Amino acid sequence: MAAPLRLAGVIRESVVDGPGWRFVVFSQGCPHHCEGCHNPQTHDYNGGYMSDTDKILTEIKKDPLLKGVTLSGGDPFEQAESFSVLANEVHKLGLDVVTYTGYTFEQLCKGMTKNEGWHHLLEETDILIDGKFELSKKSLNCKFRGSTNQRVIDTKKSLAAGRVIETEI
Repeated sequence: MAAPLRLAGVIRESVVDGPGWRFVVFSQGCPHHCEGCHNPQTHDYNGGYMSDTDKILTEIKKDPLLKGVTLSGGDPFEQAESFSVLANEVHKLGLDVVTYTGYTFEQLCKGMTKNEGWHHLLEETDILIDGKFELSKKSLNCKFRGSTNQRVIDTKKSLAAGRVIETEI
């Protein structure tokens, strides 16, 4: 059954939003409002357009060259349950999932008890890029990140260890 998603848009082929050839899904709605945000049009929870996981999966299946799918935003954790459904289906296709969030891994873990969707989306995320974009820490040398405070996290290893385990992409 399709899960509803409020989206800002998609990019069907990207090499700058994670490793390899990627399909990028931009969620609509973000509580962080980072100064210097690359996607400020995604902040409004009522903006964008409605879609669903089935429509997105249909588009993903059209490209046999994809290595994975990137969930960006906005903040995908604001629609975590629906994005976890999408990520689960992406894994069934043999693709990996990278998720960007302004929350830290620690904040998400602490909030999992109140928001089960956060737990589901973390479980379905292979690589998590966490933390708010900080304009004062902006760097063009950060691979797949905007500022030096953001981390590239091996989500599955981190969940198993109960602490952040960073990785290189």
